[in-house]
Amino acid sequence: MTAHPQEDHYKYKKVISIGVVSELTGLSQRQIRYYEERKLVFPDRSKGIRKYSFADVEQLMKIANQREEGVSTWEIRQEMTKELRERMLKGQMNAHFRRRS
Repeated sequence: MTAHPQEDHYKYKKVISIGVVSELTGLSQRQIRYYEERKLVFPDRSKGIRKYSFADVEQLMKIANQREEGVSTWEIRQEMTKELRERMLKGQMNAHFRRRS
């Protein structure tokens, strides 16, 4: 994950229970666990309890919208992988040019 502005740090803290995530997203807890199994969302686990961030909630809402449009979980995962690769490459390029300055 790339660095985020200080005012957004709360967005990435994993403090929200699956029950609250379910209420916020309208997804069932079973659907949320399924998306985790499909590696579309990555909650923290502590003593068997899943904890999500606001960024995870946003990701789940995006996934739900894509699924409603008929996009498969495989296609969603492919797009996520592509976006991650692009962010990593951009970060590597930025780091390379910062060192040259």
